[in-house]
Amino acid sequence: MANDDPKSYRALHRPRSEFASRQAYLEHELSIMSPRRWRINLPFRDYRFEAEDWVPAMAATIGKIVMVAAIVAAFAEPLGLPASFVIENARYEMLIAALLFVVLFSGVLIPTANLAGTHGPLIPLIPIIVASGGHPMALGIMIGVLGFTLGVFRGGSLLARLTSDGVCGGLLLFLGFIGMTSQIKYLYAWAEGFDAGHIAFTVVLATIIMYAYLEHIGKRWLAIPLGAVLAAVIAFALGAPFEFTTQPGIPNLNPAYWWGDDTGWKLGLPELHQFIAVTPFAVLAIAMWSPDFLGHRAFQYLNYPKDAKKVVMNIDDTMCVAAARQVVGTALGGANIASSWGTYIVPAAIAKRPIPAGAILTGLLCVIAAVWGYPMDLAIWPPVLSVALIVGVYLPLLEAGMQMTREGKTSQSAAIVIFSSALVNPVFGWSLTVLLDNIGIIGDKERGEKMTRTDRWIIPSMVFILLCAVMAGIGMFPGIPALLESFQMQ
Repeated sequence: MANDDPKSYRALHRPRSEFASRQAYLEHELSIMSPRRWRINLPFRDYRFEAEDWVPAMAATIGKIVMVAAIVAAFAEPLGLPASFVIENARYEMLIAALLFVVLFSGVLIPTANLAGTHGPLIPLIPIIVASGGHPMALGIMIGVLGFTLGVFRGGSLLARLTSDGVCGGLLLFLGFIGMTSQIKYLYAWAEGFDAGHIAFTVVLATIIMYAYLEHIGKRWLAIPLGAVLAAVIAFALGAPFEFTTQPGIPNLNPAYWWGDDTGWKLGLPELHQFIAVTPFAVLAIAMWSPDFLGHRAFQYLNYPKDAKKVVMNIDDTMCVAAARQVVGTALGGANIASSWGTYIVPAAIAKRPIPAGAILTGLLCVIAAVWGYPMDLAIWPPVLSVALIVGVYLPLLEAGMQMTREGKTSQSAAIVIFSSALVNPVFGWSLTVLLDNIGIIGDKERGEKMTRTDRWIIPSMVFILLCAVMAGIGMFPGIPALLESFQMQ
């Protein structure tokens, strides 16, 4: 029996009172866990719930509301759908994620697969996808099929192995800085909309002081809930407008309603030409997964003890779960574009907690928020939204990037990936720098010499050429017209 195994989690667990500090207890918990892949994992037998699990659960729920609503709105606006549609579809998506995937997969069956979240970097491309004749269902199914293929053949872990610390750290620095500055600009734009720019300044300044103090006392994992509460209290006290508008209820659960000709999306089912139109964007979305997943896993390596490798996020399993969640969610009528759930895994890693316990609490909070309705209004209120993203995602990205690029060899690669990402986008920067780094032009030359010829330049070259072809086809190179448009005009 597994329960009698002297090496099982239940046998090795020790109470908190036997440890000198809370951190020592949490690190011991991580080191003794042995998740059962594709088998039932149960609380108290394979892991325990701790107070720290509520932090990533709350952060993930806030992030989920924000990101899913942003995805749906990006599709809905060019299609002429009302704001009420955005809220209803976002609530529907949260129920799909919580009941079918968060709890079932990350909480029970594959506890080393990170939760399937939302693909934020793809949001700016959605209006272009719609203008190109793309269909939300066609895009979702294409992303799911490509992502599942990559995960099954372990393509995700291969790309992760080919990416050095310098490249990964540079990506974290770039994404962290761009994200943080964009949220500050967004907060100021919101406050100046009603001539109260001082509210944005006060909220950001208070957030900086709070975050610095949490760093000082070693409680940085509390940044998202405390930051959200602090931002809401300050903004409301200084007179910022806010009201609850979303009523409690359950969204329409009938897929036929969402994919009807005159109901829901009012698009009907996609046709062949619509699948063709979204193919380049689907390839690009999957290409973005690897650097995104790498960045998320880096937080676990930086915060977990070295002997806790069994609970570290598995990239291929995460890809398979995200792909499955994509296909199912899309078929049921949702608009979410799946990826690794950053607003969950980042605070969970900082709080030194494994994936499954917080996943179950996240599922519970997502159901409550979707059915209750009112929390969705609060989570998308600009001060709460911006502060939660800054302290929960973008500042930790900056810190992790700095830690990974301390050495001179890694800083070379980091500088090039930031430079090339600023030129085009993070996918271009990542693929180009991986190629330059592995063939020894920059970075640690000894690392490249230890690699096989296939890993050193053949695979990186093929990936770089493929991605450049896709980006050129859809017009992502600055100053260069989209090749697909030019071809269609001819």
